Amino acid sequence: MPFREINSRMVEATVLPGQKMFSQRGAMLAYRGEVSFTPNIQGGQGGLMSMIGRRVANEATPLMTVEGSGTVMFGHGGHHIQVINLAGDTLYVEADRLLAFDGTLQQGTMFMGSQGGVMGMVRGQVTGQGLFTTTLKGHGAVAVMAHGGVIEVPIAPGREVHVDPQAYVAHHGDVRNKLSTALGWRDMVGRGSGEAFQLELSGSGAVYVQASEEKL
Repeated sequence: MPFREINSRMVEATVLPGQKMFSQRGAMLAYRGEVSFTPNIQGGQGGLMSMIGRRVANEATPLMTVEGSGTVMFGHGGHHIQVINLAGDTLYVEADRLLAFDGTLQQGTMFMGSQGGVMGMVRGQVTGQGLFTTTLKGHGAVAVMAHGGVIEVPIAPGREVHVDPQAYVAHHGDVRNKLSTALGWRDMVGRGSGEAFQLELSGSGAVYVQASEEKL
């Protein structure tokens, strides 16, 4: 279910009979046709365990199931919107950044420690990003929110990318991440976290970076 970008802060999706999509509650701006919006208590396609994982971490983002026949316009908080098309790969994204996505995508939850070891857990505590990250896998489209627009930065073997954790939006592909320090501990005395911590991504894929260090 492709999204049509109306402008940088609004997208429109076509809803077809027999198909469904999910959106963040409160993201519907307007719609045409016979479309229904139903609270989704299981957190999308991830099922009960996916929902429990985020509830334990207090990171669940309420979703709506969108069904029927018509077109729906989405936007939220005036945030910039980036549409990401998946072709069988997996997108890793913070749950609160999800605006809307195809119901054909399989949703899950990944504990950050499993992709970054102890440093994955440290990343969640130090940077304010969640210990649990939402995964969306399959063929379909995802609309994510960001501050100040988004740029896609390729990641290739031997060409890792360092990102300010506060500017990180999402990534996809066969990518590993870890938290690294740009300064020695002695140099950090009297400083805020700022650029002292960097998120290092390596492997093959891409990372989406917003033009701001502000969290949603």
